[in-house]
Parts: sequence; structure tokens; C-alpha cells
Amino acid sequence: MHLTDEILAPIRARYGEPDVLEWEGEISEREHRIATYNPRRLHDVTLFILNGDRLALIRKPMFPPDIWRPPGGGVKPGEGFVEAVRREALEETGLRVELERYLVEARARFVYRPIELDWRTHVFLATTEDKEPEPRDTEEIAEARWGTLEELAGPLRERLLATGRAFWRYRVALHDAALAALRR
Repeated sequence: MHLTDEILAPIRARYGEPDVLEWEGEISEREHRIATYNPRRLHDVTLFILNGDRLALIRKPMFPPDIWRPPGGGVKPGEGFVEAVRREALEETGLRVELERYLVEARARFVYRPIELDWRTHVFLATTEDKEPEPRDTEEIAEARWGTLEELAGPLRERLLATGRAFWRYRVALHDAALAALRR
């Protein structure tokens, strides 16, 4: 994993110590293929991008029409962390962002017997002055829109859980932990 403690130390110093979330769950063969499509990448960064009380949400082409989540992506080897996060935000939402706070570091173990995959997700609060989300990477992102924290904690949470999929249960745990961190 190229996001080492050495790389993350200045991020923690600048954006604060995150809450830690430990999560483990069994995943399907399909979810395992998704998680290992790039075997050298074992992380993602999720962004809670706010413009006032509006929260940026994305939907990928393979998601059902009612499944939305906060945007995010990966940091490439050799890429600066903050620059990578800004790049991902721009690609997925078209929004220029400023990082504000490191909310959650999730340490997940995805189990697809007999294989176990250790994964890290870094959740950040970011802000933008931009008015309308419009994805630039239209192959990876079908749509972007504004939602609210209340929507994420309510109807979107219920839709994710209703899928029965482990990855969506993991996303719900991430969202719940980030929402709790934001309340403090």
C-alpha cells in the first residue's frame, strides 16, 4: 500500500486526527473482483463536499438509479495526497474543493473465502464555492447532484442497506461514522 503512515502524517497534522472505524464483512465474488481490479490499490478517499448545507453526491453507471453516495477515488503512486483528492473531486463532480478536516480512517477487512483483503478509506470534509456539480469523467460517473446530510442519513442509507450487498453496508458504516464526526 503506497499510502503509508509517512505520507499520512502531514495530512493528519494539517487536517486533524480522524476517528477510526474498524469494519469486517464477507463480500461476494463480484465485489471481490471490483475491489481487486487494481491489485496495488488498497485504499480510497471519500469526500463529504459541502456548499452551505448541500452535499455533493454521485451515481456511477453500474449503480441502480436510486443509489447515490459521496464522491471519492484513489491516490496514485507518487501523486501528492491533496492534489489527488482535488483531482478526484474535479473528475467526479466538476467541483473545485478545499479540504477542511480528516473525519474518519476506516480499516476494513473484506472477506471472500479463503481470501481476506485489507482496505483503508480516508473520509474528509471538503468545501466548495462552486454552484453546480457536473462530472468531468462521464465514463466513471453517470451523474452528480446536490443532496443533504439528512438525505444521506435517511432515505439514501435505507436504499444502500436494502441492496443487501456488503460494499453498501460498508459505505453506510463510513457515512454513519463521518456524520458522527461532523456532529462533534
